[in-house]
Amino acid sequence: MPLFMKLMFILIIGVFVFVIFKSLKAWSTNNASPLLSVQAAAVTKRTEVWGGSGDSSANTRYYVTFQFQDGNRVELIVPSQEFGLIVEGDKGQLSYQGTRFKGFVR
Repeated sequence: MPLFMKLMFILIIGVFVFVIFKSLKAWSTNNASPLLSVQAAAVTKRTEVWGGSGDSSANTRYYVTFQFQDGNRVELIVPSQEFGLIVEGDKGQLSYQGTRFKGFVR
């Protein structure tokens, strides 16, 4: 049994290290990316809800897919305040850095 407990401890620590490493890599990549400001249209919106069972509260993540003039698309996580103001079909100036949403001005 002690060997099993040691393996589980190592596995749990390994998962934490992996998650931290992956998050730092994404943060570093976003910081190294240029801040882009391009003409785009909001083509789709969606939400992702998780949690909310028992005594825990639900969490929601908000996504908007923007399409550029050349036809390429990017889906970005946006704050709830911005999500409520963006309507599918809106056209404007999108600012983003890597996978980080910076703003959308109609």
